[in-house]
Amino acid sequence: MDVFLTLLVKLAPLYLLIGLGFIGGRFLEVESRHFAGLMIYIITPIVIFSGTLQAEISPAVILVPLWMWILSAINGGSFLLLGKRVLGDSRANILALLVGTGNTGYFGIPVALLLFPADQVGLYIIAMLGVTLYENSLGFYWAANGRYTARESFFKVLRLPSLYAFLLGLALNLAGFTIPELFESLVVNIRGAYTVLGMMIIGVGISRLRIEAASMNFSALVMFGKFVSWPILAVILVSLDRWIFHAYSSQIHASILLVSITPLAANSVVIASLLNIHPQRVALLTLVSTLVALFYIPFMVGLLGIR
Repeated sequence: MDVFLTLLVKLAPLYLLIGLGFIGGRFLEVESRHFAGLMIYIITPIVIFSGTLQAEISPAVILVPLWMWILSAINGGSFLLLGKRVLGDSRANILALLVGTGNTGYFGIPVALLLFPADQVGLYIIAMLGVTLYENSLGFYWAANGRYTARESFFKVLRLPSLYAFLLGLALNLAGFTIPELFESLVVNIRGAYTVLGMMIIGVGISRLRIEAASMNFSALVMFGKFVSWPILAVILVSLDRWIFHAYSSQIHASILLVSITPLAANSVVIASLLNIHPQRVALLTLVSTLVALFYIPFMVGLLGIR
């Protein structure tokens, strides 16, 4: 109960940021697309690069983002096929992005800071990178394919800098480089901007909602895929390692499980706005999942024993 209440208090300021974004969108005529390019092409790559560069990496840990990417792809691909049968339109494509990703940064990092010691937070960032890379590779491709041709979608993915930021950060980390002291405060400030802008984007998207943005079939698939299917896949992976492979520590297991229970990614609103693929529906569901997460995350932390 103490952990539950502490997490509720910790998450509360994030909802204030959503409210500020709503005010900006409703009264200051701010648009999500104003943030989209800044977040995707500048801020997110810097956060990924710095997180990769600062994490303690071993040969086994390097594979963790790959496992997370695979889980994202399995969940996203499964719901893409299901969505094509049930929905029959481009909502199936954005569905593949939504259920394969999560708000691992804006929500996940504050929760990780609360639950884990400092050295374990770095392991969490490594785990979340797999989901972020899915979001900026196959997830983006599937989403874009709902509006563009396969060739156009592929080249849009190639223009995303997050994958290159991860590879560069990994290479420099293995070579023994560190962030110069001169830039450490800048990196901290950019991470703060990542959280602030990311949550405000949700509020801006909400301010543009119309009643027709709701879709019951689509909403049910998104919520089931994110809050049920994703955690089940993570539990299966962790259980296989605990019982059979014994490749990772309990800290890595906890990081994987925490990544799996985050709500819908705020960056999904950015991508939907950038591609103009049902941005209002995505914003509405992101809001709902964010409200659900206020109670869902503390409950799942206790249920799964994440610590």
